[in-house]
Amino acid sequence: MTPQDAPHNTGPRSYYIGAIALILVGLVIGLGLSAGLELKRSPTSESAALAATTAPEGDSPFVGVVERTLPAVVFVDVKKKVGGANDPDDPQEELFRRFFGQEMRHPRTMPSSGSGFIIDREGHILTNNHVVQNASDITVTLNDKRSFKAKVIGTDPETDVAVIKINGDDLPVLQLGDSDRLRVGDWAIAIGNPLGQLRGSVTVGIVSATGRSDLNIFGGTPAFQDFIQTDASINFGNSGGPLCNIRGEAIGINTAINTSGQGIGFAIPINLAKHVAQQLMASGQVKRAMLGVYLAELTPEIAEGFGINGTQGVLIQNVVEDSPASRAGLRRNDVVVEYNGEPVTDMAKFRLKVADTPVGKRVPIVVLRDGKRVTLNVTLESRDEQKLASATPGNGSQPEASESLAGLKVRELTADEKINAKAKSGVMVTDVEDDSNASEEGIQPGDIVEEVSGKPIATAAGFTKALRDAKMAHKPAVLLVNSNGRSRFVALRID
Repeated sequence: MTPQDAPHNTGPRSYYIGAIALILVGLVIGLGLSAGLELKRSPTSESAALAATTAPEGDSPFVGVVERTLPAVVFVDVKKKVGGANDPDDPQEELFRRFFGQEMRHPRTMPSSGSGFIIDREGHILTNNHVVQNASDITVTLNDKRSFKAKVIGTDPETDVAVIKINGDDLPVLQLGDSDRLRVGDWAIAIGNPLGQLRGSVTVGIVSATGRSDLNIFGGTPAFQDFIQTDASINFGNSGGPLCNIRGEAIGINTAINTSGQGIGFAIPINLAKHVAQQLMASGQVKRAMLGVYLAELTPEIAEGFGINGTQGVLIQNVVEDSPASRAGLRRNDVVVEYNGEPVTDMAKFRLKVADTPVGKRVPIVVLRDGKRVTLNVTLESRDEQKLASATPGNGSQPEASESLAGLKVRELTADEKINAKAKSGVMVTDVEDDSNASEEGIQPGDIVEEVSGKPIATAAGFTKALRDAKMAHKPAVLLVNSNGRSRFVALRID
């Protein structure tokens, strides 16, 4: 029998091999089809959001942001009448008096400039107060070269926010974002007109920090601060322009720079600016509520000295007489931990919350007092700067000074000193040893120690005993120190 005549094997083994081969082929085809379908699948919400901010390959992701935002950013050209006797806005007044021995008598016009951005179709523009304050003439120029005369709707020096208005057709509008959702590391895009010449400039960085306060701002330091810090370059002339996120929404108003460093700029959070702008557009002014307390940060050392676990809350160091706080029963050394149902963690933000509460509203406040939580209800009243100023504390033979302890010597106050300092009790510091803990904390001769660890001090002996008690308890002594009328808490360890 020849090989050609040999019979083909059609037994079970051949059948199984064929079946396995068909299965493998089917798997390969199925995987290929699945991959093709996956490539054509419609995008999820997450991928759609990414696609919205992702530029084509090779293009900058910021091009689309600038195209959406730049049309609504404006150049603000301001003219101010300055000159004449004792004009604080004229930088040449002091020079003129110094070199010529007389004051300038003839007023003149001084130009300045800044930025802003349109927030609605009616032509309202957000900018800084220091850009338009004392302006006699304001001209606004859009990116499309159109120019309009603007009028001031309202200004708020306490936040450095201002609203001006133009009348025009087809005005571009910049969408406002939510600054409360900002995270450190988010993109930050600053747009404006630096130096008054480089119009429509764009710089890019990140959000370096939030909640910055206690800053000394060129052109006027705002009383209420909650700044966004960014390394996006902000220069003179950028003031009033928007700080934007990657979605092209304004998250802040560019306001200030740190001239002693690089990459340190600050912007007012848009949520704060929005709240102020709404009041300015409604009535031309901002009404703020007052609680009537002076506050201090609750540091770990002060918390330990008072026997408080943790550092959540802010410490009341003084209560204004005949204020909402005094009528509600708030006391010095209370630690405010909740306000209107929300936790209190930061002094600057707490001040903002109080100020933004409607005047006349009754608000629950929770404080820690002698280790217990106490709930009080306070009805806020309109902020009265004169009352606050008068409540801020500002010499016969002098009693003998105490022995030195913790680097301090003190003596009892005379009757005249108590009246002048508006202090019910206290001892005066007469000497501070160099390189002592007291010296390092900035205590100076002439300071008045009103309390130690929450207890009023009336005598030098009482002061010495209070410090020794703190030393025996291995805790810092928390001193309430009155320095030239300003009270502060100092946590002093007794070696």
